Amino acid sequence: MRVPRPPVLYHYFKAPVPYVETLALQEKIHAMQLRLRKAASETDADMAHAYPDVFLLLQHRPVYTAGRRQTVDEVSADLTRLTRMGADFVMSNRGGQLTYHGPGQLVGYPLWDLSRLPSGRQHIRLFVCDVLKALKRYMNNHHGITAFEHDETGVFTSPTTKLASLGMQVRHRLTSHGFAVNITHEPLPWFNQVVACGLADVHAGSVQDASSTGKQLSLEQEVPLVLNAFAEEFAHTFEPVDLVQSGELEDGIREVEELGQRMLEDGIAHSPQIQTS
Repeated sequence: MRVPRPPVLYHYFKAPVPYVETLALQEKIHAMQLRLRKAASETDADMAHAYPDVFLLLQHRPVYTAGRRQTVDEVSADLTRLTRMGADFVMSNRGGQLTYHGPGQLVGYPLWDLSRLPSGRQHIRLFVCDVLKALKRYMNNHHGITAFEHDETGVFTSPTTKLASLGMQVRHRLTSHGFAVNITHEPLPWFNQVVACGLADVHAGSVQDASSTGKQLSLEQEVPLVLNAFAEEFAHTFEPVDLVQSGELEDGIREVEELGQRMLEDGIAHSPQIQTS
């Protein structure tokens, strides 16, 4: 039986944040959701308001991540080379293969309970499909971008140009990890250093390049447009996390937000110069 869904709480981190700390935040939120869901079930509490679905939107500081099916031995050469360039490198438990995250790219982590979705849309494969539809809706509605239908997962504008990637995980019907969309040109040189997502014939593109508007884009301006596309695609209401409040969710987000701001002030949140020699 479908559980009624409260508004999704979202937060956009204004400064680039490190991957490891954001991954830890996802784990905290997942544990909180699981604990509160169990407690509500045991006490017959109102499941619709026992715990929130959360949508984190952000930029990472430069980082390459490997998927859960890759081993340290398989990526050891890339690990050494890429960290020498100034990027972080993390072995992740998400789906997919080696990819890059960094400034100029919008990353979205929907930490949602699949059981709250409409009947027939609760499987992780269908959820991934609906996330892709939301991203395509955003690109088409606001930038006149028509997606190319590709056999691989992601948003493509041609057989060889990819604008967005997905790598999801689901545990106990709760999702984690998510998607990444290249908004500006800034991520592209970093993608050129690797075979991203295992696709040797595919290169990274950006919404900036593909947009029919010809305007200079910024992530902060694009976030409301992406949220609007998700609200339309999933027929959900989104509300910002109130960081004036103090609670497990609010405190966890505030801690990572403050870390990103400190790194920005220290001048280490922007992309370092790529060294390819």
